[in-house]
Amino acid sequence: MDRLQAMRVFVSVVDLGSQSAAADQLDLSRPVVSRYLAELEDWVGARLMHRTTRKLSLTAAGSEILPRCRQMLELSSDMQAAVTEPDEAPRGLLRISVSTSFGQAQLADAMAAFVKRYPGVSIDLQMLDRTVNLVDERIDLAIRTSNDLDPNLIARRLTVCRSVICASPAYLHEHPAPQRVEELSEHNCLTHSYFGKSLWHFEQDGESQSVTVQGNISANEASTLLRATLAGAGVAMLPSYQAGVHIVSGELIRLLPQAEPRQMNIYAVYASRKHMPTTLRCMLDFLVLRFPQEPVWDVELDRL
Repeated sequence: MDRLQAMRVFVSVVDLGSQSAAADQLDLSRPVVSRYLAELEDWVGARLMHRTTRKLSLTAAGSEILPRCRQMLELSSDMQAAVTEPDEAPRGLLRISVSTSFGQAQLADAMAAFVKRYPGVSIDLQMLDRTVNLVDERIDLAIRTSNDLDPNLIARRLTVCRSVICASPAYLHEHPAPQRVEELSEHNCLTHSYFGKSLWHFEQDGESQSVTVQGNISANEASTLLRATLAGAGVAMLPSYQAGVHIVSGELIRLLPQAEPRQMNIYAVYASRKHMPTTLRCMLDFLVLRFPQEPVWDVELDRL
């Protein structure tokens, strides 16, 4: 058994949520993916995943093995990079589209690390809060937050986008903090023009719940809503990758932690996997490792 490939298959199945999606991403057949998973389980001596017709979930052993598989794959990439001939190293320009909020909060630092590792690569970051046409706008890779992607595009799931309800201490000094999601309708809610303009969705105690909201400020990108929230303008639903650091510092107060706003997935999207340039392939592998399934930016937030 190619144990490294078996680990790669296992990680892909977990990240993408299904064996068929992993098979498409890795250009393998579904039976081959199943065989790799079975052989990996035989090797470690434990069942790694619960398989049902509806979803896959990790066993306790799978949760223990997953981060170690990621480390092995990263080490393998580092070893290959260490012996790669200079002429074969990634080089050239990559044009990447990303939302302003994720670009500023997370991707800019990641790109700094990438070009330090691959100095022959140049990055052109297009901070756009709209869906771009990859071909027409000559975009090599787009980072998108969505649960409904265009099926004609190739997507590699990176991580999850959680949101938090928050407000500044100054706002809460003048307005009693909501104790139930229904009370949000009584507050000045700062809303996103494209996501939750008038209706916020939650999962609470295993059930879906929605509440109508309204306020005097809306914007088409989350960075503006963050600044307005910090200034005490109202209550906002903001991505945790952006608001988490301000909640940890005390600049913002997290509200209704028992109610989880609806989650979305963060994907790396590209037009075709055929004849993929080495630079783009390296970028995809880098992003998968940089943004694992459990977001690193939520670790400290979840401790509060």
